[in-house]
Formats: sequence, structure tokens, C-alpha cells
Amino acid sequence: MNDKIRLCCPCHFGLESVLKYEIQKIGGTDLKVSDRKISFTGDENILARANLCLSTAERVLIELIEFKATTFEELFQGVKAVELERYIGPDDAFPVKGYSLNSALHSVPDCQSIAKKAAVERLKAKYGISWFQETGPTVQIKFSILKDVVSLYLDTSGVGLHKRGYRRNSNAAPIKETLAAGIIDLARVRSDSIVCDPFCGSGTLLIEAALKALNIAPGINRRFAAEKWSCFDSKMWQEERKRAIDSVDRSAEFHGIGADIDDAAVALTLDNAHKAGIKSRLKIEQADITKFVQPENSTVICNPPYGERLLELREAEDIYRKMGRVLGKGGSRQSYIISPHEEFEKFFGTEARKRRKLYNGMIKCRLYMYF
Repeated sequence: MNDKIRLCCPCHFGLESVLKYEIQKIGGTDLKVSDRKISFTGDENILARANLCLSTAERVLIELIEFKATTFEELFQGVKAVELERYIGPDDAFPVKGYSLNSALHSVPDCQSIAKKAAVERLKAKYGISWFQETGPTVQIKFSILKDVVSLYLDTSGVGLHKRGYRRNSNAAPIKETLAAGIIDLARVRSDSIVCDPFCGSGTLLIEAALKALNIAPGINRRFAAEKWSCFDSKMWQEERKRAIDSVDRSAEFHGIGADIDDAAVALTLDNAHKAGIKSRLKIEQADITKFVQPENSTVICNPPYGERLLELREAEDIYRKMGRVLGKGGSRQSYIISPHEEFEKFFGTEARKRRKLYNGMIKCRLYMYF
């Protein structure tokens, strides 16, 4: 199969521009950007490349159809009209899941059931069989119904793309890998950058910075659902993996400096960095923020602790004051700090040159940029 495929990648709110650049870089065309997602066109190689190489996409979906439905009959006929046999074989499992918002068809279990029935009827007619064992690879059907508009997708990634494979262990509140990668891009990390994180936690920001600087594809050490689909040639996945491996920049001069007050976090960062294959690029130590000395020509990228209860909040504000005394405010010492505190700049002591609204999970944050 080397026909053009319409693809869609969801992302964190605020990272659409970063993801757009990444998609263009891997060869995606005809991009359509909307809140929290970008759709684009590519062939099967681009589909594989997107899974392997996109660092800020949450997953890679095949976009099948968009249609309006206010009745179950309209939903049934809309799904039944899709050429599902192009991707789903007679033995494949094809579970259905989705969501509905502000729509006449608001019962998600009913919508799932109708969509599944429509898929079965379509495939029964195409394959001439009346019962599907569903013992083969899983081709996950996803739908969204938003204001009565149904969008139907197939999920090629399987487990979300933020699961790179290096972070089997993490501390209490790790930043998601895809969000970390977006912040790294916004901080313009290059192959020769020095990146510091004085609150390294489980090491996510430093590891994502190293992957970016060395041009290591974030999905290089994991597998994807569509690798098992019979509609795609396994050689294509091998080609794209080889292409990703050959693209690694081993001559990059990047190095990362990390610290954390918790020695368990230091051990965790080193363990995760080892799994990611970039441990030799990092220097990590146990230290309090007041001991941190930022080198010349370096960039601090960090997710400092913050509190939700009053006492914790005061402790967080005290940390922000300490950070303001030791972190660079631009020029040869840049800082990019993500925080949910509305008055972060007041405690840090300096207004950011630029701010960007981001969500860390469900928590509204800002990335404060000093450059």
C-alpha cells in the first residue's frame, strides 16, 4: 500500500506550532492545524516515520471520515460507508472506543455499539463471513462526536507515543515526555547546547533534551500497533527504523547538568538516562537549588515543585525566590520554567520575556521564558 493516507496527530494544547514544524520536517504535507491536533497527508512511510520520530505527538491516527449524525441510523450508515477492509483483515480484532461532547448522540456505550455493528456489517459483506474471531492483530477504531460531527480514526500507535520506553520508573509528579519535548523545542535546544535542570526528578527534561540534540528518534526503542497490521509491509518499518538510526548525530557536543535535593531522584534520573542510551551525556548530583551555579552559555529548563495546599504553596514561593537569585534571566544564561503559579514572576523577581500557556496534565501552567 503506497497510496496517500490522511493522518491526524493529537498534541498538548500550546504545542501545535512545535508539532507542525516536526510534521513538515518528516515530509507531511497539506497540514491542517486546529486546537490540540494536526491532520496531514503522507504515505505508509510517513505513517511509520511519524510514529518513530515525532516527539510532541500523542499518537498517530489514520483519519477515515468526517460526517454529521444526529441519529443512530446516520451514525450506522456513516461508519458502514468507510472502506475499513483497506486496513482491517478478516482475522483482525477491531474494538471501538470514543467520546461524545455537546451532541444529540450523547450515550457513548450506545455509539460504540452502533459503530461496531456497522463495521461488522461492512466487513461481513466484503469478506463473505458471518462471524469474526478477532484473534489477529488489533486495529483500534476510535471516534469522536463533537457538536454532532462524527470523526472516525484508526489508531496506528497503540500505547501512547509519550511512552518512549526509558521511563519505567518515575517520581510522584513527572512531566509527560511529549510536553517535555515541546518545552525543549521552545527553548531551541541545539546539538551543542548545555542544558541544566536543578529539579531533575526522574530526568525527563534532560533526557528529552539529549534525544533532541543527538537527533535520536523518540520511538526508536519501542513498537507500534500498526507494525502487526497485514496491510503494511514489514520491510517499510525496517527501512524507517534504519533511517532513524542512521540519522543519529553522534558528533553532537550536547551535555546536560542535573541536580535534585532528593538522592532517590538522582538515582532515578541516572537509571532512566541509562535506559535511554544517553547517560554519558549527563552529569547529575544531589544538591539544593541554593547551591546551583549556572554555567555560561547554558539553558536552564525546569519544572520546579509547586504546592496546592497553603503551606506547600508558601514553600513553593520560597523556592521561586531562591531560583530568582541563582538562575539566569537571558543572554548567555537562559531559563525556561514551567509553573502553574499565577504570580511566579513576582517571586522569581523578574518578568519573563515571553510566556506560553500550557497544560501539564489537567493543570493550567505557563512556560516562563527568559532569553
